[in-house]
Amino acid sequence: MSLELKNVTKVVGVETHIYQTTIKFKPSGFNVLLGATNAGKSTLIKLLAGFEKPTSGQVIFDGNDVTGINPQKRNISLVHQFFINYPHMTVYDNIASPLRVARIAQSEIHKRVHETAELLQLEKFLERRPPELSGGQQQRTALARAIVKQSKVILLDEPLANLDYKLREELREQLPNILEQRGTVVIYATTEPTEALLLGGSTALLHEGRVVQFGPTSKIYHAPNNLIASRVFSDPPINFALVSKCGDYIQLDDLVWPITGSLNSLKDDRYIVAIRPHHITPNRMAEFCVSLKGKVQITELSGSESIAHFTLGDRSWVSQAPGIHQYSVGEEYEFFFDPEQCFYFHESGSHVIEEVADG
Repeated sequence: MSLELKNVTKVVGVETHIYQTTIKFKPSGFNVLLGATNAGKSTLIKLLAGFEKPTSGQVIFDGNDVTGINPQKRNISLVHQFFINYPHMTVYDNIASPLRVARIAQSEIHKRVHETAELLQLEKFLERRPPELSGGQQQRTALARAIVKQSKVILLDEPLANLDYKLREELREQLPNILEQRGTVVIYATTEPTEALLLGGSTALLHEGRVVQFGPTSKIYHAPNNLIASRVFSDPPINFALVSKCGDYIQLDDLVWPITGSLNSLKDDRYIVAIRPHHITPNRMAEFCVSLKGKVQITELSGSESIAHFTLGDRSWVSQAPGIHQYSVGEEYEFFFDPEQCFYFHESGSHVIEEVADG
């Protein structure tokens, strides 16, 4: 099973919603479309499903061009963030509805509905109607209707966005187990970087209609190939600043630290350094850590970690450290970071060297 986009664009009027995109989705594990609202995730989902036609390019399904084929003739299932169920039907009939449309034998329908209901823990609700269910049970019903078709492609457009936190966590944990080894291509759209990391698989990072990086989710996190990608996976936002490379050293204002490894091959020039907040701490973690001082502007306590927003020159940076640290707003504190945890980018935003750091 394969699904890919070849040189696909989508232009509406004078606006480009999707710039030229070529991407081949993995046939196993999750393929995550990650990006902010209006990044292009839902547009890509509609192009893959056939609800919209690309302005140019092709949608290739199992080696066949399906660009102009009606959605009903594609072997796909689509689940939205909203609970789209038939309110007048029982849960059993909701799940069975796509099989009846496909004229599947009644005995096979009965078998597949019960198997799918068991998988999604809906067996005791089969005689109820959607309005009698909780939000999580309604979304499970929508998922069951998608899974029961045994489609070759399952498209999930922010399917957990409207559930409460507990239900999101529960279904997020269960979905990979439910969908694994089904021989389907699973594409999951989300705005949440944490969700992409938890689901694993591969991720396509979208920004303003462009796929800025695609690959194993963990690799994108540890080795972003551009500044945009490094920002996407950072919450709180990643710290960055313009630095100079001179000989064997990097200089940021009055801070200077030595460079090692592949960075030695860089020519002397200006670059952007980026450091994730959890790599900046109020404790010196190693002898070679760089020390910097900043005046704390805002503090946050989140569970068992402390977040401090502080000034560094004319910039605002963030430290995210485990444990409870007592900061006083307006006071100056010393922070430390490991220079080997830094990412370096050209001023254009592209990564200077592949896999320089393990972020």
